[in-house]
Amino acid sequence: MSSNPNRSALLDTWTETSSHVFNSVLEANRAAFAAFGVNSDDDTNEDPTLPPRERIEPDEDLPEWTIERTEDDRTKLGVGDRIEFTKTISEDDVTSFAAASGDTNPLHLDDEYASETRFRGRIAHGTLVGGLISAALARVPGLVVYLSQDLEFHNPVRIGDRLTAEIEIVEDLGNDQFRLTTQVKQGDEVVIDGEAVILVDEQPE
Repeated sequence: MSSNPNRSALLDTWTETSSHVFNSVLEANRAAFAAFGVNSDDDTNEDPTLPPRERIEPDEDLPEWTIERTEDDRTKLGVGDRIEFTKTISEDDVTSFAAASGDTNPLHLDDEYASETRFRGRIAHGTLVGGLISAALARVPGLVVYLSQDLEFHNPVRIGDRLTAEIEIVEDLGNDQFRLTTQVKQGDEVVIDGEAVILVDEQPE
């Protein structure tokens, strides 16, 4: 294989010039962002146009979720303490859950098929909806370990429905274990009802 010194020099010059132009454009963009009060170095997880799975950070909440809880101190948890977690079930939620779980039932994925069923349209996976209870439990102060969960499914959930998971401690079982009522609601309508038992450990340092 023969080498061409002139071609190599030309390539080096092109690379250097391209790099200079790119950096100049980048600096110009940063200056423009700064002039308009925009931080161009913001993390991509702040971009609301990205799907939730690309914005998730450990122990953080997305702006489209709503969380309420009555107690922030693990050592003070007791009967009557409650947590609510609210989010909207999206198309992306349903397709991502189907891929993650392997549940490709056309009732959840195929509009035409689902329109011929008793539901007259697609519905979200029941276990996906039940997962909102897990989301509420994740907001219990401390490190939560799921020990058991009973669920009853009362009503279907459709894409676009905004749901609230509500959990409440109803019994202190001792040894940092608690029994809770667990519900998922759409407005005042209960779509999932049940009970759970959890263990609440101290968070690692």
